[in-house]
Amino acid sequence: MTNTTNPTDQMPINDSTLTSFDHLIINANLATFSAQYGFDIYNDNQEKSTPYGQLENAAIGIKDGKIAWVGTHEQIKPHLTHYKNNQIKDADGNWVTPGLIDCHTHIVYGGNRSNEFEARLQGASYQDIAAQGGGIVSTVSATRAANEEELFAQSEKRLLALIKEGVTSVEIKSGYGLDLETERKMLKVARALGDKHNIHVSTTYLAAHALPPEYKSHVQDRSDDYIEQVCQWLPILHSEGLVDAVDGFCENIAFTAEQIKRVFEVARSLGLPVKLHSEQLSNIGASALVAEYQGLSSDHLEHLVEDDIKKMAASNTVAVLLPGAFYTLRDTKLPPIEELRKHQVPIAVSTDCNPGTSPLTSLLLAMNMGCTLFYLTPEEVLAGATVHAAQALGLAKKGKIEVGYDADLALWDIARPADLAYQMGLNPIAGVMVQGKWHETV
Repeated sequence: MTNTTNPTDQMPINDSTLTSFDHLIINANLATFSAQYGFDIYNDNQEKSTPYGQLENAAIGIKDGKIAWVGTHEQIKPHLTHYKNNQIKDADGNWVTPGLIDCHTHIVYGGNRSNEFEARLQGASYQDIAAQGGGIVSTVSATRAANEEELFAQSEKRLLALIKEGVTSVEIKSGYGLDLETERKMLKVARALGDKHNIHVSTTYLAAHALPPEYKSHVQDRSDDYIEQVCQWLPILHSEGLVDAVDGFCENIAFTAEQIKRVFEVARSLGLPVKLHSEQLSNIGASALVAEYQGLSSDHLEHLVEDDIKKMAASNTVAVLLPGAFYTLRDTKLPPIEELRKHQVPIAVSTDCNPGTSPLTSLLLAMNMGCTLFYLTPEEVLAGATVHAAQALGLAKKGKIEVGYDADLALWDIARPADLAYQMGLNPIAGVMVQGKWHETV
């Protein structure tokens, strides 16, 4: 199990370095997910790779919110007298991972749709529910009706559930407003949640999520008119500092690839990265489109085909798998895991927290589902909630334990990293560090 790589080989070490940290984590086992320490999930030669990029009996030095040093416990031991007790965290042989990253969520929304969940179990169809004003229209109505304070209060509970499971970065999408005012409100609430709880929030503009009621007509399909509005709102919200990336729902029940392309062209003109809800119900060329725009990620992917996987590999686009939606919808069409592995496409795993198809606020459970439902390995799902999730959000300095990376870390009371995907319902979190500071919520 022990990695033979010396974690300090690539950096000069002297007494002044080892006595100048703001914080220390000692006596720890690390799952670094760093190639520097042997992480290579696609290397079949186990002699040349180390699962999880793990280091045993290790220590981490933190300075100015960054990981400044990774070494052995024995190296730092003689220097501990230079530090105050509140600067040192003794992991007592437990495991430290990068802070978890939930890279696909819709946690800002109004209302509750458990009534629809109950109705479906009693035999109502999606069409029946929609005809009674349910479905996404229900969430849009509730989100429009809620003011910022109400929306914040509802959404905060969901975010706190994630933080308490070691999540230090989260993506939050708009898309339940479908008008300029409410899309703005959702994105402002997402920003405010990150500010209050001192975690990184990536905001994603998803106005191309569904056709709002005012654009629906029995006589005429006005989806092109709505997409024109989506394209006009994007520069406005971007100029207000509310948009980090642009998403859309490209599907036979949503928008065509040509319509999404119009939105992507505006995103490109603003220098914004793109991603896409793709191939959940059918294949209409969504992943090929997002790869054409060098997109950060393509998400869902049950109906993804190998030709498009090749395009994703060439564009370094992450495959984001959402087992919570697969589970809730009782889907049977598995994403093409073996083909993604074959072409070495990075795989991320996320909750897809949303009121309709994945009311899930546990990334640990999403990891378990990734193993149980999609046959991913524990190493793949943990990489999918750290290093590959960071890539799916374009976060270049998160998702690894490596010098120069943000000191976003999770301390776990576990025997081995696989426990995080193996256990259900038992939260083994022992501490969360964000930007070099221990989080008060945990």
